[in-house]
Amino acid sequence: MANLAKNTTATIVLSLRYRDAPAAIEWLCKAFGFEKHFVVPGEDGTIAHAQLVFGNGMIMLGSVRDDEFGALQKPLETPDSPVSQSAYVIVDDVDAHHARAVAAGARVVMAPEDQDHGGRLYACRDPEGNLWNFGSYDPWE
Repeated sequence: MANLAKNTTATIVLSLRYRDAPAAIEWLCKAFGFEKHFVVPGEDGTIAHAQLVFGNGMIMLGSVRDDEFGALQKPLETPDSPVSQSAYVIVDDVDAHHARAVAAGARVVMAPEDQDHGGRLYACRDPEGNLWNFGSYDPWE
């Protein structure tokens, strides 16, 4: 493989911007089980940069800003807006993870269901509308 990062846990890291990044961080940890790895507060209660981990994966996020990258990546217009991509996160127990997410207020858009290709899956939206998929299918196995 060309350009593979050496000595790293994951080579693909999802990047998001949130209108209320501090609240998103707390919610993602409570609802989905992410853990804070590194959080850099910004001005006026914003988040300049944050790294949350789940297993050997990571997401990076920050507050929406009017900068060069912010012109390219913006939060959804509404929590119901269609998305052009979504994250798939492998979990051991889909039903237990679903229950945790629902208890934290996740809006489930696809109930847990066995998949034709193997594994079990559910999909939900976070408070700002990002689509998240959680499943037991592990494409590495």
